[in-house]
Amino acid sequence: MQSLVKYTDNINKLLARFGVKFGIYKNNTFHEQLFPFDAIPRVITAEEFDSLEKGLIQRVNALNMFLYDIYHEKRIIKDKVIPEEFVFSSSGYLPQCMGIAPSRNIYSHISGIDLVQAKDKTWYILEDNLRIPSGASYPLIARKLCRIASPETYANNAIVDNRNYGTMLTKVMNHVNTGGISVILTPGRFNAAFFEHAYLAEQTHSVLAMPNDLYVENNQVYYRAMDKPQRVGVIYRRISDEYLDPLTFLPESVIGVPNLMNAYRAGNVAIMNAPGNGVADDKGLYYFVPAMVKYYLGEDSITNNAPTYLMFYDKDREYALANFDKLVFKDVSEAGGYGVVFGRDMDSKQKEEFKALIKKEARRFIAQEIIDFIDLPIMDNGQEVLRKADLRAFVLSGETTKVWPSGLTRFSRNPDSFIVNSSQGGGFKDTWVLSR
Repeated sequence: MQSLVKYTDNINKLLARFGVKFGIYKNNTFHEQLFPFDAIPRVITAEEFDSLEKGLIQRVNALNMFLYDIYHEKRIIKDKVIPEEFVFSSSGYLPQCMGIAPSRNIYSHISGIDLVQAKDKTWYILEDNLRIPSGASYPLIARKLCRIASPETYANNAIVDNRNYGTMLTKVMNHVNTGGISVILTPGRFNAAFFEHAYLAEQTHSVLAMPNDLYVENNQVYYRAMDKPQRVGVIYRRISDEYLDPLTFLPESVIGVPNLMNAYRAGNVAIMNAPGNGVADDKGLYYFVPAMVKYYLGEDSITNNAPTYLMFYDKDREYALANFDKLVFKDVSEAGGYGVVFGRDMDSKQKEEFKALIKKEARRFIAQEIIDFIDLPIMDNGQEVLRKADLRAFVLSGETTKVWPSGLTRFSRNPDSFIVNSSQGGGFKDTWVLSR
């Protein structure tokens, strides 16, 4: 590892040269910045990964079954496992997707599951990201550059090779392809994750397409190629649901493909991840995932949710208000580290205002026990220091469900912060899964 550390600056320069950046909009201005890389890897043993893998596969399979059910028979609601009003009030629930059977009945093809490890070594799931989870490209290219900088590191350590992500993703795309070319649909270079869109198109040998490169005719999707139009069989879309098709969702969208949902409903194109997945990664529905596992699979959940309270329930709300300073509150519709507030960090006026907001908009918030998750070493100005870090695991669902033996470890660069998201100034590091 030490041989890698001395190359940290060079690796970050190469990442900049390759355009490994992310963008954020702030004050109506697009800012593009580097995603700082730290060369000290997170290390996960083979035995620990095996346990995580089983739990993640179980969880994602249950979530896929929930998504099919909620847009079809709704058995889980009829059997009163999840309150009806809680599901249909979710901003991620899209009635336009009712009755659509996606190719191979798979909804979440790429699931980004965010975990933290408590100091007693217990892993907790913080979030399920099933819409457009990003981040796999960063450890993928970082490992590639690290191999170039210090090949002896990988020759002398028993590390599972993570270069198969492109192959895994290609297999998923081929499995659901309805007949035609594979496309990665990007809104363009001003998207926060444009680097990833381009990189994954290269890794999967797919066409990187802008919205105006595609059109629909007779419920078939076509790509405007140089010689003649090519039929599209699968679209890995990196555009949010509401902008995907202006004739179905937001009519003012200029980055959608008109009539795309008609082709999708007709079964003539696969869309990865499926529109409507947001109902399953709503932070409020997260509360019910262990119940989903039990309901659909007849098994106890292997993964642990962070202890969570729904402000929707009177008993949970009363507990949260009485234990305000011990909890973290999250807006269920926010992402990227936004909408997260710690009760202990508010002054008395802010507390009273926030408590009033919770009572007024109970469906909007969850509360969680604060998990004192582990610190990982990073290099800061030549010194090794400890910072909070999480892990985004990538679970791919195709013919089977598999966990990529790697992941995106994000860390806070602020010694006093639990927020690790890149949009909040965090950095990233590689994740080594040790082989046997």
